[in-house]
Amino acid sequence: MTLGYLFGGGVGTEPHGLELYHEYPVVRSWYQQVADWTGLTVSQVLEDDLPAAQEERQSVGTVREAALAIGVHDVLAQFGLRPAAIGGLSLGAMTASTLAGALSRQELFEMLAGARDTPELPADAPAQGIALAFAQTADGPGHPGEGRTGIHLAGDFGPTADGKQRILMLAGHAEALTALAAEAPPGTVVPLPGRTIAVHSPLRRHFRDFMAPRVDAMAFSAPQLPLYSCLERKKLTSADDVRDLFQRNSTDPISLVDVYTGMKSEGVELGLVMGPSIPEGILAFPFPVVHIEKPEHVQQALSTAYDLGIDLTGGQVSP
Repeated sequence: MTLGYLFGGGVGTEPHGLELYHEYPVVRSWYQQVADWTGLTVSQVLEDDLPAAQEERQSVGTVREAALAIGVHDVLAQFGLRPAAIGGLSLGAMTASTLAGALSRQELFEMLAGARDTPELPADAPAQGIALAFAQTADGPGHPGEGRTGIHLAGDFGPTADGKQRILMLAGHAEALTALAAEAPPGTVVPLPGRTIAVHSPLRRHFRDFMAPRVDAMAFSAPQLPLYSCLERKKLTSADDVRDLFQRNSTDPISLVDVYTGMKSEGVELGLVMGPSIPEGILAFPFPVVHIEKPEHVQQALSTAYDLGIDLTGGQVSP
């Protein structure tokens, strides 16, 4: 039996990882390293309020989420846990690429920190937003706002644990999302408060264009263990594959289904979810999963792996 690691996306506003930071010296050392690379303080990475400016807030938030996910990975590595396959959503896809050995940790965090310099959109540009949409499972990957101007399918998180619904993410103009939510059956479309960036949609083209020269200059290499894309059902096997993922990540829709389907095909029989960005207990997975963001979750992961007879030799990930 084999072990897979899943990394979520998204930029949360609440601090996470304080318990791990205080419990494990390896996490404290790691956060100091992140601070050195990004020019942020450990407190800014770990727990301070995020900046008010939109692009700077997004940048620091991604540093925070990626730092926690890799910190969890490093704690597990101390106990001999290493994945045989790896993948993630959005930011998590880039974090997974790093841990698969496709680029250095320093390059990842310097890139994330550099995104703070992305020019803000003009003040008169239409406000953006994202929403969750709940579709019938049989409806497939379509969405309630399909065909409507200003609304794009940004993510597919797959069926819920009870199999009754499929959770999708929509991105676009805030006014269009609000109108759709008002017209749809109650609870079908739920705009997310405080989310003012239309992630994984064509509205992020200016960000993709701004970051393209930096991504072009990054030193990618072929992944050292099976790495699964969130942009299509594909195993990434070359440096060019990973560079393409980084280039398209901000504007193309993501799919958790593509990630876990690929990992299942690799023989994964236990998934460990790094950090809090994939909700616990809501989504269906084709194998058991353990969510890890606190010290007690580390012990749960170790016990579950042992009970299932998981092969802990895994692959050799990048330091």
